[in-house]
Amino acid sequence: MKKKFGIIGNPIKHSLSPVLHEYWFKKYSIDANYSIIEASDKDLPLIIDKVKQGYFSGINVTLPFKQKIINHVDKVVNDAELTGSVNTVFLNNNKTVIGENTDVYGLQAAYLKEIDNSSNKKALVIGAGGVSPSVISSIKKSGIKNISITNRTNEKCIFLKKKFNFLTIIPWTDLKSEIKNFDIIINATSLGLKNGDDFNFNFSNTKDEAIYIDTIYNPLETNTFKYLKEEGRRVFNGLDMFIYQGQKSFYLWNKINPEIDDELVELLNLKLK
Repeated sequence: MKKKFGIIGNPIKHSLSPVLHEYWFKKYSIDANYSIIEASDKDLPLIIDKVKQGYFSGINVTLPFKQKIINHVDKVVNDAELTGSVNTVFLNNNKTVIGENTDVYGLQAAYLKEIDNSSNKKALVIGAGGVSPSVISSIKKSGIKNISITNRTNEKCIFLKKKFNFLTIIPWTDLKSEIKNFDIIINATSLGLKNGDDFNFNFSNTKDEAIYIDTIYNPLETNTFKYLKEEGRRVFNGLDMFIYQGQKSFYLWNKINPEIDDELVELLNLKLK
């Protein structure tokens, strides 16, 4: 019987998850398909019910449902419990609907392993939305103790500080002047997304050796990414993080650890051109 997988979000049309997973289904001869499910809050119980009944073999979850989905699954585990954020759902052998988080692994596997002397570094997370708890958690796991956060809506930072009490909150109005103090800057907002809003200043006063990571992968190069690349900073886009979080989701569903090969990376890059 053909297995069914999908991703829920809103908006969701831009997602490359179907391309990623269907490439691996084909590579490992798995009879399955992966669909995009544009959902609203009221659809969540029904979707989880379909996982419970076995109609869906697995679901990915993206904005704005990473926190909301927790109320509907039976159990959250590991990084999902730590962050209060779920991006992968599946049914375990006991017929329990599990919520897991593979974003933390995605960020660590993609970028944070490259950072030397991490305990002395200062990190700034820009944004306090759906992916931010995973970003904070992965930075902490990599050994960085000094972590600050800023967001257009300050209340969201205060909410996150209740979960991660080690955070320092920086007012959004101070971002431009404060950015010079950080070694690692991670954009976890939607600023820079294709056809979306952008930062209203350039990051001209960052440290020469600063690392900038964009969690956005569409476009591959946001304006900030391009600017910092031209200035000679080390820059990473969200594509690697996306691939690695997908790799772990695929493993949780199929018990196969899929290879990230050149053909796959090329295929995803072509889709984004």
